[in-house]
Amino acid sequence: MLGERGLRLVESITAELRAGRAAEELDDIFDELEEELLAAGHSAGLGSYRTTPPPGTPAYQRLPVSGPVHPALHVLACPRGHCGRVEAPGDDAPHPDCRVFGQPLRTVPLR
Repeated sequence: MLGERGLRLVESITAELRAGRAAEELDDIFDELEEELLAAGHSAGLGSYRTTPPPGTPAYQRLPVSGPVHPALHVLACPRGHCGRVEAPGDDAPHPDCRVFGQPLRTVPLR
């Protein structure tokens, strides 16, 4: 479980992102958070979240489809394009919100 210091770091990162700072400017805070995660037993630390390609570069892999007749037409992604979060859309369910910006995930068509 992430301790109190780790939670404060998450809150600090979230506040900075909401204020408009670029994630690249927060490397020191991300380093501290990664140390906290590793100490708490999360062996992957921040994992691929630290190596997400910049906006404009597809940060997701193609989704497997259930069959050749019914391919997925779109995915849900970060509303501002800052991270590599991608989810399959639910059946008529509202889009989940981004936990950082409080905005619904945006629809990204698959090519």
